[in-house]
Amino acid sequence: MRSIQRRLSLGLISVMLIVGLVLAQTSLWLFEMGLQRYLESGLRNDSENLLVALVRGPNGLQLDEQRLSSAYQRPFSGHYFRIDFSDTHWRSRSLWDQELPRLPHAGLKGNLQLGPEGQQLLVLRSDYKRFGQSISISVAQDYTPVRESFRLMRQIGLVLGLSALLLILILQRITVRRALRPLETAREQIAQLQQGQRSQLDNQVPVELEPLVAQINHLLAHTEDSLKRSRNALGNLGHALKTPLAVLLSVASSEQLKEHPQLARLLREQLTQVQQRLNRELNRARLAGETLPGALFDCDAELPGLLATLNMIHGEHLDLSYHVSPGLQLPWDREDLLELLGNLLDNACKWADAEVSVSIQPTPQHFQLVVEDDGPGIPETQRDQVFSRGTRLDEQTDGHGLGLGIVRDIVDVWGGTLQLRESALGGLKVLIELPRRQA
Repeated sequence: MRSIQRRLSLGLISVMLIVGLVLAQTSLWLFEMGLQRYLESGLRNDSENLLVALVRGPNGLQLDEQRLSSAYQRPFSGHYFRIDFSDTHWRSRSLWDQELPRLPHAGLKGNLQLGPEGQQLLVLRSDYKRFGQSISISVAQDYTPVRESFRLMRQIGLVLGLSALLLILILQRITVRRALRPLETAREQIAQLQQGQRSQLDNQVPVELEPLVAQINHLLAHTEDSLKRSRNALGNLGHALKTPLAVLLSVASSEQLKEHPQLARLLREQLTQVQQRLNRELNRARLAGETLPGALFDCDAELPGLLATLNMIHGEHLDLSYHVSPGLQLPWDREDLLELLGNLLDNACKWADAEVSVSIQPTPQHFQLVVEDDGPGIPETQRDQVFSRGTRLDEQTDGHGLGLGIVRDIVDVWGGTLQLRESALGGLKVLIELPRRQA
């Protein structure tokens, strides 16, 4: 979600910066062109007034100063003129000792000319004919105040533009966050599904998400139904096969086969192996595996009852204890974990002298399950043999081999590891590391 918000924000910033810069430059250019046209109209009016101020005198053309604006009399007032005719020219007193350059062609000079005291001038040249003579009148106006106003306006516009951009980004982030909130809620609910905290997604979602949520809920219901039917079918198969196997085992031990002891022994061995293999495969197929878990395994709620049951079975002389983090819940199927811990603790109780301990602790990457006892343990030289290729652990008759086949199957399905070590209590220590489920 954060990457989507980041991409949307970057895209919006890029588009707004490009569009904002183009609009700002275009607006400033249009405004400046319009202002220049307005000033050009005033300069043309000043030029015509100067033309009217030219009168015929005793010595030829002369300038009637009474018709001139007082701005042309003050030094560096910002208003200047130059009149060219014949081989001479006149200039305004406001130029003082400066010269106003003559433009090569009639019209408005777009690029500003450097004038007195560093003033930026807007110059207009107009050509006339008066009293039979060609007259060129150039009038100029100081453009510096306008440029300063432009600079100030550009700065104000930049500040306002950045403020507007920041405000739009904040509003956009709020809008996107609200728009993506249903997706974030759906992601959290899917994580809760994986942790076993819910069985389906909420249907109260925007119209755009209704098909997706409906399909996910349908898939969840279908998966759960298929898992239930598979488990029921396996249970029925197990019950259907156990009775014939029991009959065959009974026949193999009956009086009728005493005359053929080798055949009876062979039948018993093979039928026993078939029965063990059947139980093993039924248990493997029954595991929830990587499907969504049912009820979570609440350590504080489940372990006391499990230990109390084992105490009743194996005797009150055993000291059964557990150590878990407060409120710890394991994100796997409750029935599978009860079977895993039940087999481990049952084996530990069978071989323990007086003490059995179980510990479940979370780590950043795993959940550690440790079962220890003070019994005889398994010699280190035989531990590798216990887990060697081709060995069926549920066929071990000494030590802690009984039940380890089911435990190993569950751990393998969950992608964990199982190790046998020497316990600090003196017996066997079974260490299981189960990887955390990725939400």
